[in-house]
Amino acid sequence: MPESVWEYPRPPKLERTSKLLRVEFAGVIIAETRNAYRLLETSHPPTYYIPKHDVRTEYLLLTTHRSVCEFKGRANYWTIKVGERKSENAAWSYPNPAQAYHAIKDCFAFYASRVDACFVDAERVRAQMGEFYGGWITSDLVGPFKGERGTEGW
Repeated sequence: MPESVWEYPRPPKLERTSKLLRVEFAGVIIAETRNAYRLLETSHPPTYYIPKHDVRTEYLLLTTHRSVCEFKGRANYWTIKVGERKSENAAWSYPNPAQAYHAIKDCFAFYASRVDACFVDAERVRAQMGEFYGGWITSDLVGPFKGERGTEGW
């Protein structure tokens, strides 16, 4: 049965997932795990947070870009660099998240739109629209999703 993102809560809910997550860039598997978290927030497809030990951090470079989430706190951003290929601010992490989200401390989330491919189990995800949003859309979700045309005021 499909999940409606309109049944997700606000403030967001954090839950474990054992689905196989994979992030690929420039021929390298940057991250792969069955031990991640997914963040569920009203009108957004899930954002997946992958533990640091399941990420090839040698390909990540900390940038000066930062953002603040009213729920999770201050995020750091990371550029992926493999050989001569780079993707600026393609991932983010929370070094000191708010207590309710402590489980994602030092985990990494990736923009599906800024890497070559992201997968949930064997399904290639679609990126959530909009430059700010990092949700991963799979066939078991129904929207509409925040970030699509006409949703700026939501």
